[in-house]
Amino acid sequence: MGDQAGRRQSGPRCIALVGPFQSGKTTLLEAVLERTGAIARMGSTENGTTVSDSSAESRQFKMSVEAGFATTTFMGDDYTFVDCPGSVDFLHEMRAVCPAVDAAIVVCEADEKKVPALGLILRELEERGIPRILFINKIDKASRRLRETLELLRPASRVPLLLRQIPIWSNGIVSGFVDLALERAFVYREHAASQVIPLHGADLEREKEARFTMLETLADHDDALMETLLSDLEPPRDRIFDDLGRELAAGLIVPVLFGSALQTHGVLRLLKSLRHDVPPVAAAAARLGLPPGETMAQVMKTIHTAHGGKISVARVLSGTLSEGAVLTGIAGTPERTSGLFRLFGPGVEKRREAQAGETVALGKLDHVATGETITAGRAPPVPLATIASPQPVLSIALSAHDRKDDVRLGLALGKICDEDPSLTVSHGGDAGDIVLAGQGEMQLRVAVAKLANRHGVRVDQARPAIGYRETIKKAVAGVRGRHRKQSGGHGQFGDVVIAVKPLPRGAGFLFDETIAGGVVPRHYVPAVRDGVAEGLRKGPLGFPVVDIAVTLTDGSYHTVDSSDMAFQQAGRIAIHEALGACQPVLLEPIHRVAVAVPSEATARINAIVSARRGQILGFDSREHWPGWDVVSVLLPEAEIGDLIIDIRSATAGVGSFTATFDHLAELTGREAERVVQSRAA
Repeated sequence: MGDQAGRRQSGPRCIALVGPFQSGKTTLLEAVLERTGAIARMGSTENGTTVSDSSAESRQFKMSVEAGFATTTFMGDDYTFVDCPGSVDFLHEMRAVCPAVDAAIVVCEADEKKVPALGLILRELEERGIPRILFINKIDKASRRLRETLELLRPASRVPLLLRQIPIWSNGIVSGFVDLALERAFVYREHAASQVIPLHGADLEREKEARFTMLETLADHDDALMETLLSDLEPPRDRIFDDLGRELAAGLIVPVLFGSALQTHGVLRLLKSLRHDVPPVAAAAARLGLPPGETMAQVMKTIHTAHGGKISVARVLSGTLSEGAVLTGIAGTPERTSGLFRLFGPGVEKRREAQAGETVALGKLDHVATGETITAGRAPPVPLATIASPQPVLSIALSAHDRKDDVRLGLALGKICDEDPSLTVSHGGDAGDIVLAGQGEMQLRVAVAKLANRHGVRVDQARPAIGYRETIKKAVAGVRGRHRKQSGGHGQFGDVVIAVKPLPRGAGFLFDETIAGGVVPRHYVPAVRDGVAEGLRKGPLGFPVVDIAVTLTDGSYHTVDSSDMAFQQAGRIAIHEALGACQPVLLEPIHRVAVAVPSEATARINAIVSARRGQILGFDSREHWPGWDVVSVLLPEAEIGDLIIDIRSATAGVGSFTATFDHLAELTGREAERVVQSRAA
């Protein structure tokens, strides 16, 4: 490819490796690092010896659980590759990485079960305008022809898939390929560069047909090339390569290459495509709307190390960052970096400065978060990318196994959520449980493992408490609550009479008084209200009481022994006496849930919802998502807990949902009995 040397892009590059779970991204990175001389031998995901999956959690679960970085050199140019997890639980890692990269290599395979996940990933890249190359991995195990594979994958992309290569078959196995732009044939050699061979016979005929199809696709956006083809003339090779680079950068095509990461087949050809076709950092800066003349970087990842503190991994988009530079994020707090490093898996290499295009780690930017833009100026920058965290779909309640670790647990959870903003921590339930919520079962399992491995905090897990409430169906009046206590000196005396009645759903708690003649002095009325409110925190069924009106109608006091505390106690006693006679009933929270799924899975989702006591409100096409539906349902909060597991099982891992509280509904029968008994236990 020496004839392309004058057109190759220059400067450090940053490339994201993305794709469905277990498509071979980490293995491809190992192959790239071996072929570029960065490592002597490829590691194995099974043995936990790969560069990017170096964390204890990746090795424990034998999968990528966070973005991994490695910088290497190919033909004189620096490349930082970012290995992004493929599990949908960790999709937010890719969202934070991709805005600042030059291009993404989308690793996939000929597996129809993974096509929906491939479509989800390609859509994320399309919406961000990220140039992307499709690398069909595991070609050595292919059971179908490449054109059949391409037809299988086409629905995943809204942009034309453009074959850059066709395979050479030998005894039913792919033994090499033909580069359609170069018009050269190569045969694979294991862990070595491919060998050029003559192109003749049936392979030559296939090449001519496939090459013309490629040129026709390129000509859709190049009138001059179209005229050349219509005139039956051979276009200049320079024009073909120029069109490939231009249309890739503009997101008009997705070039398709193939190979075997495990055997390193096709890896050098992929690297050369990156070198010649992928635009430089200036294109990424322009795509993000970078202001001219400023030194700016985009934070891709936050890491809390055991000894080095907080590290922010960032891509320098313009200017030069020096060691000890003062940088400002959107919080507007200038901070001096404690160090500047180049990353290689868990290892770091200290640097004095970083030029535009380089991806580096910056020490101790405490006020900067993942996804932020940082600048060398003193004023906060205008954010170059907006990366909204998705709504959680699964949650667990946590408590420190050892009570002395309560404070450490809170600090550790803060660091874990800083590293992964798609995790959230809240204090939920009547008991104020610590609730960790995220994007799926595996993400939460990894978070719990991080608490133990990195922060030394073991936790106990439970299902988060459901927000059950109770209310009353019957009004009562004349209920007395009297608090009297004598223990030498001043005693305690408070005496109240209340009336109670139910309110419409959603009305909350109302308190009033109709006392006359000063039977209860005015300054004690707020104390009575506080006592009643305290008594409503736990009704006869064991849950907070809502939608109730309480009126103070009568009472008495003692000039010496009465006090705010005594009347507060009297109010609490009175409401407890009254509630038992008011026919208490259990209320459960109902949420309005929108389930987004591929259309072919809609019927399965309807069945899942119905089995969970859900009420289907209807479904509609998902806006701007051809082939997808949104199913609208009303679903009890108690049935939402592990809903995402069933949804993903029914949709090849790509379905999701959002939920918002809608109303409280009366719960009766066996389900209500079970809830009350569980609460009592």
